[in-house]
Amino acid sequence: MIDGITTYGSEDLLNEIKNKEPVFICTIGTTETSRIPGISGAGATPELTEYTPAADVELMVLGEVRCMDGIAQTVVDGVTTPTPAVLTKAAIEVADIPFVIVNAGSKIKPEIQCMNLTDDYGRDVRTGQAIKNPLEIFENARELGLKLTRMHDYLVIGESIAAGTTTALGVLKALGYDADGKVSGCMPTNPHDLKTAAVDEGLEKAGIKPGKDVDAFQAIAAVGDPIIAAVAGLVLSTDIPIILAGGTQMVAVCAAIKSIDPNFDFSRINIATTVYVVEDETADLLALAKAVDENITVHSVDPRFEDAEYAGLKNYVEGHVKEGAGAGGMMFTALIRGSSVENLRKHIEKACE
Repeated sequence: MIDGITTYGSEDLLNEIKNKEPVFICTIGTTETSRIPGISGAGATPELTEYTPAADVELMVLGEVRCMDGIAQTVVDGVTTPTPAVLTKAAIEVADIPFVIVNAGSKIKPEIQCMNLTDDYGRDVRTGQAIKNPLEIFENARELGLKLTRMHDYLVIGESIAAGTTTALGVLKALGYDADGKVSGCMPTNPHDLKTAAVDEGLEKAGIKPGKDVDAFQAIAAVGDPIIAAVAGLVLSTDIPIILAGGTQMVAVCAAIKSIDPNFDFSRINIATTVYVVEDETADLLALAKAVDENITVHSVDPRFEDAEYAGLKNYVEGHVKEGAGAGGMMFTALIRGSSVENLRKHIEKACE
């Protein structure tokens, strides 16, 4: 039992990795779905959402943003909330965790060194042709995963992609899961109708009848995003423990993995996300995870932002942002490596300032 962490499932993997050395892999990507007005708050305007992934990782690496003016922020109804990349950066520093940035298919390239899986990026899911090359991304990620496995004890894999809950919904629905109204989002008011309409339009144009002989690569190609293909490749490259640092997106990754390998052992990977996702009243992450596989363990991290002195962090408690850029998984990793919740939160507040 670790203060700040609630576990839904087995604690076996948590205990296994407690004294081992991780690497954090932050995958970034674009889906032009984020340009649909009202579908994502991961940017001050729909157009700026495409800069958010690159800005997030520049902030992690450089401590500043170069691809755009200012820092990527979530702005909903005039409320501005710090990007979760700030949370991730603070956790990396507190726990002294090595990390790599992986471009899984980002339209805006960050001005930093990163591993490149493809030069393409994701299109609008409404086209039914969201990803041109999911198998290529998957195979390139497998090759990268093999290399990282030789150097580290376990992998913590996060993601930054605006509108990622919509593409996650797309993949889950295409593979036959009842996911409507259950995916999370970065806004207090979850635009489920907008997400479902976009996905349904894409599925119809792709000629996909959900669950009817649809495989992971068909689902991703039609209504997914590059990160789902990349993270699935990283997971299926190795047999070492893995923490999937994220919410709905990582459940979609698990669904893709199960499609590719129906006998995959989900006891060796855990999802770690924030309490703000797990307790999101507009979604149901735990039910989605259980529907994919009953052996998926979810860890919920509570940084107790209600006690934060930095006002913007209190917005997380009110349902803004919730997760992203691996924030939940990295805070989880910092806590299991010995940081207290209070120490972690103080570092996050300092990073915000």
